Amino acid sequence: QVHLVESGGGSVQAGGSLRLSCAGSGYTFGNSFMGWFRQAPGKEREGVAGISRDAFAIYADSVKGRFTISRDNAKNTVYLQMNSLNSGDTAMYYCAAASSVGTWSGALQAETYNYWGQGTQVTVSS
Repeated sequence: QVHLVESGGGSVQAGGSLRLSCAGSGYTFGNSFMGWFRQAPGKEREGVAGISRDAFAIYADSVKGRFTISRDNAKNTVYLQMNSLNSGDTAMYYCAAASSVGTWSGALQAETYNYWGQGTQVTVSS
């Protein structure tokens, strides 16, 4: 049974940083494409970042230069380092796993992913 468990969310002031973690189990983590998504109240789920098994990364334009996705296959964990946070980053953040993503742009599309975590809340106050 596949499990993805996010941690590291919380409340932070604008300009601050948070590091999210997502631990995976029940599947071959090292062969999977991993992604981070977020969903704010009243908005659709948005792809934030994705990382291939070889650690190539893709980012949404809204977070480029501020967020960094990384993975540690030995620990079955993917991370999202978030810097220079602003109120627009407030959302529930989810990690997701996919066996493949097809085209590179599919890495930021929710329908690409097979498995999802329960989410961790990030709140940025101005």
